[in-house]
Amino acid sequence: MDRKQIIMNFSVPPSIEDLQVIATEALELLPEELVEFCEEVTVEIEEFPDEATESELDLDDPYDLLALYRSGKQISPGVERRTADSDDVLILYRRPILDLWCETGEDLNTTVRQVMIEEIGRTFEFSDSEIEEMIRRHFQGLL
Repeated sequence: MDRKQIIMNFSVPPSIEDLQVIATEALELLPEELVEFCEEVTVEIEEFPDEATESELDLDDPYDLLALYRSGKQISPGVERRTADSDDVLILYRRPILDLWCETGEDLNTTVRQVMIEEIGRTFEFSDSEIEEMIRRHFQGLL
């Protein structure tokens, strides 16, 4: 099976700024199923989850969390909003993503895009099989 690979050469680990560029591009190229849900979401890059997030999510290891979708506003108790607004943020955690990238040997753009699709898909309650299908289709369409 032939597949194109995009090789990015880094003499130092990709910075927060490098990942911001990759994530911004990936956000513009999300699968159609996700675009309608997150037109106004902002993507931020942080090194690791902060202590409050670690505690809130009961993380054993900060490397366990690759991304987190934070909704900016709650409409009212028990009422869910099904699309993002300008207060919503998708946080990508640089160090855990770089570890995953090193472990898999995949292209960094592909890794970041997959992490984003998984987190957004789970946030908006897509099934695991739907998320896997989006990743598979998206992967084939972009490389």
